[in-house]
Amino acid sequence: MNRQVQQQIKGFLTQDGAGVNLVRVLENQTSRVFDPILMLDSFDSQNPEDYIAGFPMHPHRGIETISYVVQGQMQHRDSLGYSDTISDGEVQWMTAGSGIMHEEMIPETNRLLGVQLWLNLPQKDKMTSPAYHSIKKEMIQQIDVEGGSIRLLAGNYKNYSGYQGKYLPLDYYDIRLDSESEITIDTDTDRSVMLFTLSGEAVISGTHITEKTAVKLTKGDQVSLCNPGKKPNNILFISSITLNESISWGGPIVMNTQEELEKAFAELRAGTFLKDKMEYSID
Repeated sequence: MNRQVQQQIKGFLTQDGAGVNLVRVLENQTSRVFDPILMLDSFDSQNPEDYIAGFPMHPHRGIETISYVVQGQMQHRDSLGYSDTISDGEVQWMTAGSGIMHEEMIPETNRLLGVQLWLNLPQKDKMTSPAYHSIKKEMIQQIDVEGGSIRLLAGNYKNYSGYQGKYLPLDYYDIRLDSESEITIDTDTDRSVMLFTLSGEAVISGTHITEKTAVKLTKGDQVSLCNPGKKPNNILFISSITLNESISWGGPIVMNTQEELEKAFAELRAGTFLKDKMEYSID
């Protein structure tokens, strides 16, 4: 059965961090429909003034942040003194868990293009130890398909395997289709599947979708994607499992109850927010 478009969310321009202009696509209001994806921010600019202010040191708890830089760079630094840079085509996967302070700075480049996802952590794993993992270009398989290619950022695609998340399964692809090309992606019927048109338009199961739009799909075992445009496009495919757990969300912290959220902010004020040492992994 072919999955259909259940809901589509068009991103809107906003600012975050120290004054970074970005397109916010998913947020608190969409967290139920797109569960377990909490937030999706898209970056696309050829003007360094839009982003060089970056995201100075700030806290997170209860989530994983997954940043994919298609073009440009992102520099990570955390509260334990660790630093790393990802560049064209690379991924930064940070597990905030029980709590971390980090910053993301964005150097000037010809074009900044990418996204950041917030992946919710299950209730039982909210206070797990923080961890950082960098997925470099040489670890990302590019799979040639008729009319385009698939970059396997994480998870599995057919017989191919990429980086595996520890707490939730996540299949994450960058699908690039040539002009007027089409592909059908097989999906697990029980998985929650969403797509994001990072660059260019797309026709998804017969529905025309404009650029910078997130699409939640109905259940099914496949989805058809088409590029109706005159230039190649980029469609991000994101598949995981629905948590169906309560969400209490305040700024950079996502817990399950209001009491847990209030405790997190009280610990921030008291200087007791950080609980564990960081685990590091860079490929």
